[in-house]
Amino acid sequence: MTCSFFRFARVGLACGLALGGSAAMADTFPSKPIQLVIPFPPGGATDVIGRLVGKKLGDKLGQTVVIDNRPGAGTIVGASYVAKATPDGYTLLASSGTTFTVNPAIHAKLPYDPVKSFEPIGFTARTGLILLANKDVPVNNLKQFVAAMRAAPGKYSYGSFGTGTTAQFAGEMLFNLAGVKLLHVPYKGSSPAMTDLIGGQIPFSIDTVAAAIPQVKAGKVKAIAVTTAKRSMLLPDVPTAAESGFPGIDADTWLAVVAPRGLPADVRQKLERALADVMADPDTRKQLLAAGFEPLDGNGAAVAAQIAKELPLMRATAQRANITAE
Repeated sequence: MTCSFFRFARVGLACGLALGGSAAMADTFPSKPIQLVIPFPPGGATDVIGRLVGKKLGDKLGQTVVIDNRPGAGTIVGASYVAKATPDGYTLLASSGTTFTVNPAIHAKLPYDPVKSFEPIGFTARTGLILLANKDVPVNNLKQFVAAMRAAPGKYSYGSFGTGTTAQFAGEMLFNLAGVKLLHVPYKGSSPAMTDLIGGQIPFSIDTVAAAIPQVKAGKVKAIAVTTAKRSMLLPDVPTAAESGFPGIDADTWLAVVAPRGLPADVRQKLERALADVMADPDTRKQLLAAGFEPLDGNGAAVAAQIAKELPLMRATAQRANITAE
């Protein structure tokens, strides 16, 4: 009986220490600066948004959030670094859907798993993708575009900001839906693609709404349709593909914050609450809109659901259009 009592006491003490440790972690986290990895160079849209959200997140948590730019290999360098980090809440990743749904669709092997390697914390922002036309091309809407493509198969091309990017995927999804084919012309970034679209070197392009806004408003290019289910808050006069008679496409560029898989539940909940507070902040939303992005609400479960929904679509599109990593 005595032995049984002491065994029970030891088990109770161990459980008490475990629960106490968990509670202590929740109470003390964060007790040091948090590293926010951005897998893009400084100055780009993801970097700008990451820095804005990181600063606000640090204010909510009472600790500095240090930005760590780790660009390379289409976000793979930064993503793999975070995937291998200690899952304690002190290393986070702010990245786009490229990390979680595009890369797995175009790479046979990755140094991380898009689902198993990460603990989603929440969304931050999104920007729609948009079909644009050179201002002198006699196409003003999606129905005219499709009619022109069908009348002259193989004649037209479109540009994007790179092979295996969300822009190329959105283009291939839209053109498959419409039953047309265009030659893809990849550029190293949005800026050179936009320059050639304005100059008439390419007749069409797929780009982000954020990049298109100034050129559309200045009348330098024509906006044909957005590839999202709803109209963009930033270009509300531009119809969706569905409104133009081609339903079934919802492609955009979204950004989220994740941590390495295995995060303690209480730490994850604290990070989720803090990020939700940041995204509800009117100043945060105002700054995101000013940067050409729409604020995007949603917790970790919403991010996980988006990845689960989008990943098979991206893989099917990559296979159908023969999209592979460069």
